[in-house]
Amino acid sequence: MNYPPDLISSALKMFIVLGILLGGLVIALYFTKRIMRRTGQSKGKMIKVLANSYVGVKKSISLVEVPGSVLVLGITNDNINLLAKIDDVEIVDKVTRSENDKMSWSFSDHIQKISSRYKREKN
Repeated sequence: MNYPPDLISSALKMFIVLGILLGGLVIALYFTKRIMRRTGQSKGKMIKVLANSYVGVKKSISLVEVPGSVLVLGITNDNINLLAKIDDVEIVDKVTRSENDKMSWSFSDHIQKISSRYKREKN
């Protein structure tokens, strides 16, 4: 005797297992983000990368703020060279202020901006 397969129960089992797997992934992602937030960010960062400009393949120039000065670094695949050290207080304040004034958008800010455009277009 050959019975036809019960497709409804098989599909139901498949969706239940898929839901359990996706739920487990979401829970793992949540806990990973919580752990990374605790260990990855320090409130009083001593070193800040102000700007980074690529000048070639695996070659860039970076402005790095350390307490009291700003360093201009040439970075290649093999090494890092100090190109200039800016110690003048007025220039350091100007550079750090201009970098802090720039609006740094996160990924969620971009998504909200794009979605608000589409919402306006639909209305």
